[in-house]
Amino acid sequence: MPQVTVSLGSNIDPVRHIRLCLDALDARFGALNISRIFESEPVGFDDSRNFFNLVVAFESDASPGELQAWAKRLEADCGRRPDTPKFSPRALDIDLLTVGGLCGDIEGVSLPRGEITRNAFVLQPLAELLPDDTHPLCGTPYATLWQRFDLGTQRLWAVDFRWRGRLISQADTPLALAAAR
Repeated sequence: MPQVTVSLGSNIDPVRHIRLCLDALDARFGALNISRIFESEPVGFDDSRNFFNLVVAFESDASPGELQAWAKRLEADCGRRPDTPKFSPRALDIDLLTVGGLCGDIEGVSLPRGEITRNAFVLQPLAELLPDDTHPLCGTPYATLWQRFDLGTQRLWAVDFRWRGRLISQADTPLALAAAR
């Protein structure tokens, strides 16, 4: 089965919505590989509420169109309306990043998602989760893409996060932060 990666984000009650999304992903797709959760300042938003972002990988035979439809239904179930302006607060944002090695516009879904190489809140969790996996278009490992990434004004930091009673994400310590870059 192909590996699927999705980016999750929330800046409205993010702890609750990320947990709900992880529960739904687990119920639908089974075993999940989950990155650390990062808090990040909004990019392109007027709203000042920070986001929680992470990447989740799982295996699925579902087509890109089916995966996208499932994600949009879950976003709607969490209160996201399709007529909401693009850069507005959101309870849940699920973006399909990759489906195996598929490239191009497939069933209305652009793969791999362009944000992988543009946004730290996507690339850092992806690089930590799957460092040796390669970007389907350029063939470069995600860890290498992250090492080359220019953060510019983007700021993010790992946070402690519990799901189902387990600590699945741990905040950076000052020593770990210094060693990371």
